[in-house]
Amino acid sequence: MRIFIGTGEVSGDLQGAMLVEALIRQATAVGVDLEIVATGGDRMAAAGATLLANTTKIGSVGILETLPFILPTLQIQRRTKEYLQQNPPDVLVLIDYPVSNLAIGSYVSKNLPRVPIVYYIAPQDWAVPQLGNSDRVAKITDRLLAIFPQEASYFQNKGISVSWVGHPLLDRMQTVPTRKIARASLGIEPDALTIALLPVSRQQEVKYLLPVICEAAKLLQNKLPHIHFLIPLSLPEYRPFIEEAVKSYDLPATVLEGKTYEAIAAADLAITKSGTVNLEIALLNVPQVVLYRVHPFTAWVGRHILKLSIPFMSPPNLIVEREIVPELLQEKATGERIFKESLELLLNTEKREQTLANYQQMRSRLGEVGVCDRAASEIISLANGT
Repeated sequence: MRIFIGTGEVSGDLQGAMLVEALIRQATAVGVDLEIVATGGDRMAAAGATLLANTTKIGSVGILETLPFILPTLQIQRRTKEYLQQNPPDVLVLIDYPVSNLAIGSYVSKNLPRVPIVYYIAPQDWAVPQLGNSDRVAKITDRLLAIFPQEASYFQNKGISVSWVGHPLLDRMQTVPTRKIARASLGIEPDALTIALLPVSRQQEVKYLLPVICEAAKLLQNKLPHIHFLIPLSLPEYRPFIEEAVKSYDLPATVLEGKTYEAIAAADLAITKSGTVNLEIALLNVPQVVLYRVHPFTAWVGRHILKLSIPFMSPPNLIVEREIVPELLQEKATGERIFKESLELLLNTEKREQTLANYQQMRSRLGEVGVCDRAASEIISLANGT
C-alpha cells in the first residue's frame, strides 16, 4: 500500500510524524506492506516516511511575509504533482497547510479521480469562515478527520463525510516528562523561577516576535532578578538569531535544542507565539501569555479589505470559545503589556489556579487518547476501499 502525506511547517511535521508511526503500527497489525512518501520534515523522515521535499522552512502568515516563499512553494507543488502522476498512491492524506494542500488535492481530484483524499486537521474555516477554504475542501475531500468537535460539525454541515478522532497531542503528551523530571534533566532547582520563551517557528517571527518577547523578558528580569529563561529551538537554524537577541538584551537564558517539552514542563510560565504550541503548553498545565504580530500592511489588509474577524487566535481559547489565556494581537503585543500579563500569572495565585481549572475544561473537549491510531485505521480502510 502506498500512502502520500502532504504537510508543511514545524507543527505539520510533528502531527505528520505521529500519524506515520500510527500508520506503520496499523498496517503491521493487519499484515499490509506500507510505503509512505511525504512532503514534511525531519520528524516525519525519522518516523519512517520518505521525504519528497522538506516543507518545514517555507511557512508564513500574511501577505508580504509570503512573497519570499512563493517560488519554492510552487516548485515543491510541481514536483509533488509530477510524482503523484507517475506514482498514484492508494490514498492521499492532507494535513493542515491549506495554501499548498488545496492545490495538490485539487490536482489529484481532477487528474487521479480514483485516489481517495483524506483531510486530517483541516483549514481553520470553522473558526474564521472568511478564510474561504471550506468549499474547496468540500470539493476534493472524501473523508475529513476532525480534531475538534466544532470542526467536525462545521464540515459535516458542508456535506463532507467527517469522523471526529480527537486531538493528536493527547497521544504525544503521554510520553512528556513531569515538571519534576524535566527540571532534574535540565539541572533546574525545584523552586527556581523559570520562564519558557517560544518566539519562533517561522522566519518572519524572528523580526516580528523575537524582539518584543525579549523586551518583555528584560522587564521581568528587572522586576524579578533571580529569574531564568529557557528558549527551546523549533528549528536549529534559528539558533544564531536567538543567541544574538539573548546577548543583545543581556538575558539570563539557556537556548535548548530538541528539548521543547522539557523546557515547557519545567517552566512556571510560557511567553509564546500563537499556534499549536499553545495547546501543548496548556496540556502541560503551564500558564501562558500568547501573542502574534505580522507586518502592519498585512494587518491593515486583513482588517479593512478582507474584513477578517478572528474571535481567538490560540487553540485553548478557540476550543472553549472564551479567553482562558491572555492573547495580544498586533498593536497590543508590546513588551510592557506582555510583562504585565506575565507578572499577573506569576504572582496572582488565584489567576494561576483559574487558568489551570480552565485548562481541565479545555482538555475535556479534546477526545480520548488513541487519536493517531484511530486516524490511521480510517486512512488504511479507505485505501483498501472499505
